[in-house]
Amino acid sequence: MAQTIHRFPALTLNTDGHRHPRENALVGITAVLGLLAFTTSFFHGLHLLSSWSGLFGVVTGLWGQFVSVTTAERFVLIVSLVASAFGLYLGLARGGLWG
Repeated sequence: MAQTIHRFPALTLNTDGHRHPRENALVGITAVLGLLAFTTSFFHGLHLLSSWSGLFGVVTGLWGQFVSVTTAERFVLIVSLVASAFGLYLGLARGGLWG
């Protein structure tokens, strides 16, 4: 009966078995900034927050892509990078970075 037990794969960014604290920190920062930029881009009055968080999310996402090691890190970075770029785009379209 032991062969019938199916285990779920571990949800981790370190799929190679090594620790990557710098890369994982960049993934986390980009994910938070991407989520912030994406959600605030739907509100017209929050274009400053959306554009600045989108800009920082794009920068950290691109840097994270540059130093990423595993495919799981790259996957989360691309999704977060697209969300950041979307928030940056709508933030710039609604008033820009300074007003």
